[in-house]
Amino acid sequence: MAETPLLHPPIDCVQEWPELPIGMSIVVQKVGFSGDRKTRYPGLVVDARAPSPWIAVKCVWTLPALEMNGLRLIPGDALIEFFSPAHPYNVFRVHAPDGAVRGWYANVTYPTVVHGNELEWHDLWLDLIVLPDGSFVVRDQDELEESGLATVDPELHAAIVAACDELVGLAASHLFPFNHP
Repeated sequence: MAETPLLHPPIDCVQEWPELPIGMSIVVQKVGFSGDRKTRYPGLVVDARAPSPWIAVKCVWTLPALEMNGLRLIPGDALIEFFSPAHPYNVFRVHAPDGAVRGWYANVTYPTVVHGNELEWHDLWLDLIVLPDGSFVVRDQDELEESGLATVDPELHAAIVAACDELVGLAASHLFPFNHP
């Protein structure tokens, strides 16, 4: 059984963020469920017409090529990563080097936290991949169930599932952040 992390805000907690102006360099950190840092990478706050309170951070994929349920990521792809202090998820829009949208990768998370020029998001198992044709797949449901979280922390488990359901609804309706101008 998994242990609930000791230090985390409630999944529905709204965080106060400092001002993040367009053009600001930022460091994005992904934290795993147990609080361990999974990755850290540079980004730039950009204007991607995200509604308030969302911000958009442009990052470049530098890891080896990866394919997940039809979504390809290759070195040089641009990711427009949308983060919010008020939503329990983030969404990455993946662009090929020629600008074509490859799809979206969404993560259920604790609320995103910003300290200075560092943005930290805390992953909570469930992910959603959405392809440009509108098809989508929920990933890692098996890992969430195997974690034992439904027994250890049923409220958090329910909140994770509800956040994923919200993402699916947005994707199915082609609403922000699953729309592309």
